[in-house]
Amino acid sequence: MNLYPKASLVGLFSVLLVSTASADVEYVDQPALHDIQAQVSAQRIEADINKLVSFGTRHTLSETDSDTRGIGAARRWIKAEFDKISAACGGCLDVYYQSRVIKGESRIPDPVEVVSVIAVQRGTVDPNRYVIMSGDIDSRVSDVMDYTSDAPGANDNASGVAGTIEAARVLSQYKFAGSIVYAALAGEEQGLFGGRIMAEQAQKDGWRIKAVLNNDMIGNIEGINGVINNTTARIFAEGTRQDETEADMRRRRFTGGEVDSPSRNLARYIDWMADRYIPNLDTMVIYRLDRFGRGGHHRPFNDLGFPGVRIMETNENYHRQHQDLRTENGIVYGDTIDGVDFDYAAKLTALNAVSLASMAWAPSPPAQVKITGAVSADTTLSWAPASAAEKAHVKGYRIYWRHTDAPNWEFSQYVGNVTEATLKNVVIDNYFFGVASVSKDGYESPVVFPGAAGAFGE
Repeated sequence: MNLYPKASLVGLFSVLLVSTASADVEYVDQPALHDIQAQVSAQRIEADINKLVSFGTRHTLSETDSDTRGIGAARRWIKAEFDKISAACGGCLDVYYQSRVIKGESRIPDPVEVVSVIAVQRGTVDPNRYVIMSGDIDSRVSDVMDYTSDAPGANDNASGVAGTIEAARVLSQYKFAGSIVYAALAGEEQGLFGGRIMAEQAQKDGWRIKAVLNNDMIGNIEGINGVINNTTARIFAEGTRQDETEADMRRRRFTGGEVDSPSRNLARYIDWMADRYIPNLDTMVIYRLDRFGRGGHHRPFNDLGFPGVRIMETNENYHRQHQDLRTENGIVYGDTIDGVDFDYAAKLTALNAVSLASMAWAPSPPAQVKITGAVSADTTLSWAPASAAEKAHVKGYRIYWRHTDAPNWEFSQYVGNVTEATLKNVVIDNYFFGVASVSKDGYESPVVFPGAAGAFGE
């Protein structure tokens, strides 16, 4: 089906009138993303999880001087791995520690330096645009303040850190338009401190963060409910954005956007990547910030208005989370290596890798997206032109729309390199709408819902 409009393009700032009689979603398959998926290694992920477990405990308050035990040894090993990856790609990663002394908190009463490991792969076209993959370094047992007992943290969350390191190994072989960040964040169990430190520093430095993919427990397939399944995963994504103003809230009441925050449309994007590039994986987009009453390291980014989601297993086993190593009434407790399915962890790592690559190869999501069409048969969308840096990278734009009770985008129309387009005989009241940027080689950004409710930032 040919979805390209018959109308001619007058110029960059022209208005396009689009006939939608045969509209449907069209997508350009990208062979490079299939190659990236195939390169992710379950064997390397297994080796990295084993190494992280070997440090005994990675509790935030644990030993920092030893070379073999505690959080200090773990973060030095992680940095060394990122340094090796960078050396292999000719210094393509900027690897550094990021830290802050935390004290006076309920779970960190005395001064402790919370230290994360960050590796940045700079983009070639728009280096101040970032997509981030993260996992958290620290582990714990039943007592969150017990920093001496063995806390292997094999799945929670050596699996997420190992996945982040593996994604860096694979993606560092390529060059991208935007920047990709691989982050091993500290202090999660004690209060999401690593994520908070990174998010606040990114905001201070003016990073244009378009996506945070937080990976927290991506290796368990055997649930507490008895279900064993390696074919599904969950993507948690909050609704209305946390930096919404009162004026934005009043506007949203009349224009919608409750289910179209940038985090939700990021989750939809990742879900599409799973359908197209990850064999035998179906992702569930969960309309919630995180599991019921619980939290993860994407939240500090969401708190500042950055799009962020949590990617994780579908079937959790609570006997293996936050537990002392023991056996009671025939039940084995503890987060040990035998509870991790490495092929499954590789599958979710590959999902991260193709999503990061696709977004980094694509142009920045459109900015200043607006919509009009009240009391009209037609709907018009407009957006800001591409930045000077990205002008040559952008081929054009695609408008998406769906019924208001549909979870995913149902229809689309490529409209060319314009900044305004009108959908003829598509009534604004009956659908939700959005716009995606398209690169010269067909990579698309996440879809941006009009107005402040859906904005990915400038």
